[in-house]
Amino acid sequence: MASVDGVIMAAGKGTRMKSGLPKVLHRLGGRALLAHVIESAAGLQPRRLIVVTGHGAEQVDAAARSFAEGAGLATCDTVLQSPQLGTGHAVQQALPLLPEDGICLVLNGDVPLIETATLQALVQACAGERLALLTVDMADPTGYGRIVREGEAVRAIVEHKDATQAQRRITEIYSGFMAAPNRLLRDWLGRLSNDNAQGEYYLTDVVKFAVQDGVAVTALRTPDPVQVDGVNSPVQLAQLERAYQLRRARALMEQGVRLADPARLDVRGTLSCGADVEIDVNCVFEGEVTLGEGVRIGANCVIANARIAAGAVIHPFTHIDGESAGVTVGEGARVGPYARLRPGAVLGADVHIGNFVEVKNSTLAAGAKANHLAYLGDATVGERVNYGAGSITANYDGANKHRTVIEADVHVGSNCVLVAPVTLGAGGTVGGGSTITKDTPPGALSVARGKQVAIPNWKRPVKGSR
Repeated sequence: MASVDGVIMAAGKGTRMKSGLPKVLHRLGGRALLAHVIESAAGLQPRRLIVVTGHGAEQVDAAARSFAEGAGLATCDTVLQSPQLGTGHAVQQALPLLPEDGICLVLNGDVPLIETATLQALVQACAGERLALLTVDMADPTGYGRIVREGEAVRAIVEHKDATQAQRRITEIYSGFMAAPNRLLRDWLGRLSNDNAQGEYYLTDVVKFAVQDGVAVTALRTPDPVQVDGVNSPVQLAQLERAYQLRRARALMEQGVRLADPARLDVRGTLSCGADVEIDVNCVFEGEVTLGEGVRIGANCVIANARIAAGAVIHPFTHIDGESAGVTVGEGARVGPYARLRPGAVLGADVHIGNFVEVKNSTLAAGAKANHLAYLGDATVGERVNYGAGSITANYDGANKHRTVIEADVHVGSNCVLVAPVTLGAGGTVGGGSTITKDTPPGALSVARGKQVAIPNWKRPVKGSR
C-alpha cells in the first residue's frame, strides 16, 4: 500500500455557529471537532498530515499541532487558504507539500465521527490507481453533492445548486471524503474552473477529469451516516453529541457496565470500567476516569480525572475534579452526597466523605471519616480519624499554604478551626468549637475557646429604642 498523506479542510468560518470560535474548535464529547478527525487520521499512520486553515488560522494552527502531538504524530503541517474560494481551492493550497507518490486522503475538520477503519477502506479502494469517494444514502440530500452513475460506474458529482431536478432526486451523496493518487490529483486540481453557480473551485469536479482521463472512479458507500455527519450549527452539534454519547453508552454496556439510562450519560474523555460497575442517570465523566470493579456512581455526579477503586460508592450530586493532579478514591470508600473532591485528594480504603464536605490536596488514611459540612485542605489525615461537622483546616495565611497533620485515631469535635501549620498528636481529642494554633500532645484532650459567660436578667434590644 502506498504512503498516505492526509489533507484536512478546516478553513471555514462556520457562520451558522454564530460564534467567534472557529467552527472546527467547537467541542463534541469534550474535545474539539478537529481533534476527533486528527485522531482518526492518525490511526492510518500517515506520512504527512496537512491542515488547511482560514478563519482563526493562528488559533487553529496551534490547536492542530497540539492535537496531532496528542494523537502520536511526529509532525503536522498547516497551510493558509486566503481568500477561501471553495473546496478545490483549499486542497490546492496543500499541493506544494504533497509528494508525487502516495495517496492523498481528503478529510473534513467539521466531520468528527469518521472512523479509522472507514478511512482505511477508502484508501484501499483507491489502491494508488483509482479515485475513491466515500458516499452515503440520505433521506433528505438537500444541499449535498449528488453521485451520478451510469450503471455502477460513477460519472460525476453534481453540487446541489447546479443539479437538475432529476439529479436532485438522487439520494446518494458525496460525504466530503476522498482518496486519490497524488500524481493524478495534482493534474486534476490544475484543471479546476470556477464556472458554476457559486463561482467557486469545486473539489468534486475532479471526478469528471478522472472520467475524461479514463481513470476508474469508485464509490465506497458507508451504511453509517453518523460517521459522515458534519457540524454547521449548534443544533447539528447537539444532535451529533447525542449520537456520539449513545455510541459510548452502548460500548460501555457491551463491556458489562450497567447504565440506568444510556440516553442520560456524558463521557467527555476516557472512561475505563471494571466488572459490575453501576452508573445512575445524568452523570458526566471528563478527562481520564477509571472505575474499579463494583463501583457505584449515583445520579447527577460530575467526575473528572479520577481513579476510583473497587467497591467504592459515589453518592448523588458529588463533584470530583482532579484536574492535572488527579483524585484517588480507595477501595470501599463512601463519598457524598453533595461532596466535593478537588485536585490532590487521596482517599484510602473505607474512608467516608459526607454531605457538603470539601477535600483538596489532602490524604486521608484508611477508615478516616469526615461526614458533614467540613473542609480539609493541605492536610495529612491518619487512620480512623473522625473529623467533626463544621470543622476546617485554615491552610492559607494570605500568602502561603501550610499543612495540617492529624495523626491516627484523633477525634476532632464540631466547629473547630485548625490553623496550619499544626499537628494533632495520635489518639488525641479536640473539643468542639476550638481554634487550635499549636501542636497538641498525643492522647490529650485539647480545648481552645473562650470561657462561657452568662449575664443574668439581660434585656434584648427593642426595635426603635436607642
